Amino acid sequence: MKDKYSQAKREQYGRRLAAHLCDQHFATQPAATLDGPAVLRFTPIRQVNLFVVQQLLAQWTGEMARLRSPYFDFEDADVRQALTQFMNVLSRRIKVTRAAFEPLLARALSDTLGLAADPAQAFEQKLLGNQPSPTVAQLRDSLRYIDIDKALFQEFIDSLATDSPLEREQVLSRFRLYQEANYKRRQPVEKLVEEFGKLLPLTEAELRESEPAATPTPVAAPAPVVQAPVAAPELAAAPAPEPEPAPAKVMAPPVFDPVPVAEPVQVAPAASVAAPRRPLAEATAPSGVPLHAKLKAEHTTTPLSETLRPERSNAMLAEKAPKVESLREAISINQRFSFINELFNGENMEYHAAIQHLDTLPDPDTAKRYVSEDLAGKYGWVRKEEHVNKLLKLIDRKFA
Repeated sequence: MKDKYSQAKREQYGRRLAAHLCDQHFATQPAATLDGPAVLRFTPIRQVNLFVVQQLLAQWTGEMARLRSPYFDFEDADVRQALTQFMNVLSRRIKVTRAAFEPLLARALSDTLGLAADPAQAFEQKLLGNQPSPTVAQLRDSLRYIDIDKALFQEFIDSLATDSPLEREQVLSRFRLYQEANYKRRQPVEKLVEEFGKLLPLTEAELRESEPAATPTPVAAPAPVVQAPVAAPELAAAPAPEPEPAPAKVMAPPVFDPVPVAEPVQVAPAASVAAPRRPLAEATAPSGVPLHAKLKAEHTTTPLSETLRPERSNAMLAEKAPKVESLREAISINQRFSFINELFNGENMEYHAAIQHLDTLPDPDTAKRYVSEDLAGKYGWVRKEEHVNKLLKLIDRKFA
């Protein structure tokens, strides 16, 4: 059921394919750069592009984290507000050269193959990350970069159903049980390998772990055969021949038994019960409450710091949320990718058309009706309240 795939071979193929794709793109324009939309459509495999974006956002967050000084108060509300606006502007100015982009692409290619080959390892690296005590909200936030088998990851996260911090190893253990129980529902590795093979030849066998060479069994050299001397026939008149000296004994070389190779111990998996999962019917069934009414009831003010550090709320920033002139300029790169993936089914152009139309509407009521009725109906926004609420809060800021 579980095939062994080599991470080293995935990484090697990722580097070769990244160089091949970059050669094609930058061949006629070596000094060209890529912006955000270009990154999102660089390869025909959407998962690869999303993993590149995830790395870019990690770099973006790291740049922000380094803006600290013992001489200035970077936690002051006004400073954080100004930094948030600055980073939002900067995030819309992605400019990546080939030298910076190719390593990101190579890793994204390898990680995409790993997502299908070893989902448990991918869950640990891509969703849990470095969080020692993750929360369900953080896992859902990381889920926006997952395209392959996203429904399975979403179903597992929904089964956790708690707002309290989780114990990392316990979550990872539960996910291993979950993915083993649902392995038949996963996208086959062969299908993904076929997609990669269209870009640069690849077979599933080339990704497998090499079989260890069998240890040859030493064969003892045969002992030399020593023939007994043949006596000469007796002659009547001939004197009896003197006896020949007995030949020295020839010892056969010692035979060494080969060092026994330890057989791998087969350990039976511990009996366990897969983590309870919410039935699919329940997970996708509408609540029966109109989306407009539900969103209106749950509508609250969002802290500005959410666009920078979603896990930290700041009531002071929420009270000082500034008015924005346009939604297009107010939406950060983090929110934009989240909206495109979660609300517009990954369609970049449809997202831009909807935001552009919202910016032309005259008042907040008209804008909210367009979101909760027109867009929600068109894209089937069931269980998308978290992302829709963020969009509605931006509308409030625009018309504040």
